[in-house]
Amino acid sequence: MAEMIHPFYEAHRGVMEAAMHQRLDLADAMLRERAHLPDIDRIRQEVMDQFEIVLTQMPYVGGTASRMSDFFMRLMGFMAISRVLRRHGVPLPVIGEIERETYKAQLLTVPETERLASGRQFMSPENQALLREQAAQSVTSSHQDAFPGDFVYDFVAPGPGDDFEFGINYKACGFCKFAARHGDREILPNICGLDFDAYAARGIRLERTQTLAGGASHCDFRFSRLLPE
Repeated sequence: MAEMIHPFYEAHRGVMEAAMHQRLDLADAMLRERAHLPDIDRIRQEVMDQFEIVLTQMPYVGGTASRMSDFFMRLMGFMAISRVLRRHGVPLPVIGEIERETYKAQLLTVPETERLASGRQFMSPENQALLREQAAQSVTSSHQDAFPGDFVYDFVAPGPGDDFEFGINYKACGFCKFAARHGDREILPNICGLDFDAYAARGIRLERTQTLAGGASHCDFRFSRLLPE
C-alpha cells in the first residue's frame, strides 16, 4: 500500500509544489552551468517525482499549532532536489551552492517591506514569548511522544556581555531525524546552510557556531537585528 500524505500537508500541497517549480526555474542556469546537467526537463520531472515521495515522508508536528510545521513545508523540498542531484553525480558542495543561491533568489522575490516586517515580528517580544512557550512544550515527554519527528529546543536569554537579543538551542532536530530515517545524512549539511539566508532576507543576523548535523550536542542559534546598510 502506498504511503499517504498527511492531511495537513495535503492541504498545503499546491503552495509547496508552486514553490518547488519556482525554485527549479531559478536554478535552471546553475543546473546547466555548474552541475553540467543537459536534460533539465528530465531533472525537473525527477525532482517533482521525488518531492511526491518526500511529501509522504514528512513528519506531522502539530500543524498550525507548531512553528516548526512551516520549517518543514519551506525547506523539505530541498531534500528532493539534493537526492536527485546526488543521484546524478553532482558533488555535495556544488549541490549546496546551487540550493543556497536558489533559495536566496527565491526569498528576494518577496517585497523587501514584507520581508522586513516578518523579521520584526520574529524579533518582537510577543514572538519571543511564544518561542519560550513552545520551547518549554517541546522538551516534555508528552509532546515528544505525540510528535516524535519534531524539534526539541530551549529558549536562550542573553547574559551580561552577550551581543545577541535571544537564542535557541536545538537539542534535537526534525531534519536530522528525517535524514537518519530516510538515508539523507550526507545531504543534511546543505539544508543547515539555508538558515543564514532565510534570516538575513528578513533583516535578522543569525550566528551559529555548531550544529547537530556536524556532531555537536546542540545547534546554537543566536539572533540579533541587522543594521541598515
